[in-house]
Amino acid sequence: MNSSVRAAFDFDGITLPLTAIHPIRQIKPSDHAWGKYRAVLASIREVGVIEPLAVYPQKGTKGAFLLLDGHMRLKALQELGRTEAFCLVAKDDDAFTYNDKVNRLSLIQEHAMILRAIKHGVTAAQIAKALDVDVGRIKASLNLLDGIHPDAVELLKDKPITATALRHFRKAKAVRQIDMAQLMVSANNYTRAYAEALVIGTQADQLVDARKPKLPGISHEEISRMEKEMESLERDYRAHQEQFGENALHLNAAQRYVKRLLENTKVRRFLSNRYPELLEEFQELAALESL
Repeated sequence: MNSSVRAAFDFDGITLPLTAIHPIRQIKPSDHAWGKYRAVLASIREVGVIEPLAVYPQKGTKGAFLLLDGHMRLKALQELGRTEAFCLVAKDDDAFTYNDKVNRLSLIQEHAMILRAIKHGVTAAQIAKALDVDVGRIKASLNLLDGIHPDAVELLKDKPITATALRHFRKAKAVRQIDMAQLMVSANNYTRAYAEALVIGTQADQLVDARKPKLPGISHEEISRMEKEMESLERDYRAHQEQFGENALHLNAAQRYVKRLLENTKVRRFLSNRYPELLEEFQELAALESL
């Protein structure tokens, strides 16, 4: 381990009375995350707090702590009548990192967790109660990936794809499903509409049902034209994608070279005197963290 990297919080943690923890924001029924709060409340009621609250000592007030992360958990504990909570004490007053460095659970990952829980003896009703959802939704999710090729699932397992988008994959054969998953990842588009468009643009022999999907108000001729346009678009996209890696490599090399140039005082002074606009462009290029 690099000795220059220090832990962001004390490893031991501390149990605090809820009255000593002061939130920096409030969770209200009007908030867009209120539905998620109800799920957090149900989860804590059933299985307790899994992730500790993160707090920071409040300056000027002994025994008081600012809440950096865990506002929903704190409100849920208060609503459930709890009086204390186990907390991690941060070493910096930094609430941004906790909210920025969050890995959201994808639909496929949630599906895998539900299957594993059921395999270990947890019932669908218990899971639904812990997540504050209808038991029918849990039962329906058990068949989420039926008819979808494992390679396509692997490509999409950590992506924010929706259940309705996944259902469109079942209309295509295995090879086309993998192709569709690759296109979604490349385009960073996981919506139902895009999945449906990919199915419409799929040749009939690559569909489970050779009959093309019917769209209200669109003739077979228009669908055929859309299919050809989609094929052309996919070819162009793949061609540009193949060139992207090489272009990115060249751009990275150019950026490193520009940085070395700007480290030379004489070069920087020359550009400042003769070509200030060019110097500004070079500085912006050198400052880019990712290309």
